[in-house]
Amino acid sequence: MTITPPSLLSLTIDSALLHLSSFSDLSHIPDHILIDLFRRTLKAGKLNERILNLFIASGDDKLLSFIKELNIRPVYTPVLPTRNIKDDDVDIVIGALQSDLTSFMNAWKPIFSRFHLIIVKDPELKEDLKIPDGFDVKIYTKADMDKTAGASLTSQLFSGYSCRYFGYLVSNKKYVISIDDDCIPAKDDKGFQVDAVAQHLFNLAVPATPLFFNTLYDPFCKGADFVRGYPFSMREGVPCALSCGLWLNLADLDAPTQALKPEQRNTRYVDAVLTVPAKALMPLSGINIGFNRELLGPALFPGLKLTKEGKLRWETMEDVFSGMCVKVVCDHLKFGVKTGLPYVWREERGDAVQSLKKDWEGMKLMEDAVPFFESIKLPAEAVKAVDCLLEVAKLVKERFAAEKNSVFIQAADAMTEWVKLWKKVVPASN
Repeated sequence: MTITPPSLLSLTIDSALLHLSSFSDLSHIPDHILIDLFRRTLKAGKLNERILNLFIASGDDKLLSFIKELNIRPVYTPVLPTRNIKDDDVDIVIGALQSDLTSFMNAWKPIFSRFHLIIVKDPELKEDLKIPDGFDVKIYTKADMDKTAGASLTSQLFSGYSCRYFGYLVSNKKYVISIDDDCIPAKDDKGFQVDAVAQHLFNLAVPATPLFFNTLYDPFCKGADFVRGYPFSMREGVPCALSCGLWLNLADLDAPTQALKPEQRNTRYVDAVLTVPAKALMPLSGINIGFNRELLGPALFPGLKLTKEGKLRWETMEDVFSGMCVKVVCDHLKFGVKTGLPYVWREERGDAVQSLKKDWEGMKLMEDAVPFFESIKLPAEAVKAVDCLLEVAKLVKERFAAEKNSVFIQAADAMTEWVKLWKKVVPASN
């Protein structure tokens, strides 16, 4: 009887199976080998949550289809606080400033393919969008914005990075996750791909603790708890309305800092989440955020536009200004804001030196904006985010009334128009 010896490929797959628990990336393996390895993993009874997520993170279309055919459902961590959040409760909003989204979408496919996506095309982008198959996508263009808001408001509110806000407006989901098109999934300090959506939902699903600072990070995270001396009467916390993620590689520095330190990169993955204390302001970045739209939706608004605003992050301040307003609203309504995890990997875009003149205008404005927001006290009658935003707009006009051409006055007008538009599109907010 002739015995055929195993092939070198078969022996290699057997060896990979034995050492699978030590792997952190399978994306480089050809699809036919990957599927064979997955079959043998199943047969050997070695498929667990971590190994399944490792296979899914490869992003291989054939493997993902095979897993779907077998009706194998991945369990995403963290799971306990988000078990009551369904995929149908979430919209992913992407503002498209570039036409070819193929590599961006493919990088996010293992995560984004579970959800409905809203892609808002920058109204000034002329080329057609290139989007690969395999996603549940609704695309909004300038024509949609003009129909909903009118051409004048489209140019006033939704140009450039601000196009993402149109996605916030038309979404009808409880949770919105917003990630810029120059970001891809990051890897954690152990080399595993970060599920940014799951982490944002975790942050939003568990309480925040803005009224008394917990020195051991978020007490609701695994491995943490309330520290000695933390009042028991405050341990229930408050609803978390906004989750601000971070990013690796290109940090969100201002143009002068980036120009002085062109080689500086953020390489530190800090496994932590913090609640921003009440009455503390922060520079929000819309690059990687999640929020509870039912609680906070209209408070995230496109408002402040610089005189020569461009298409680069250094040349915009709308999210920073909006973020200070959001924090004042959250403090007034007793909602929490978290920062830290999840990370994304941010690609490089633009020239900091060329952006210096535009960014410098925004930096000077912040010297006036911060003291103003620190002094705000909203009336008790403002019990919804829309009410709060109108009150802030009124206070902005009162404070900067003498500066007739001020961008702050223009921002206040934009806030008022935004609230009118929000009430028109979202009648339940009235």
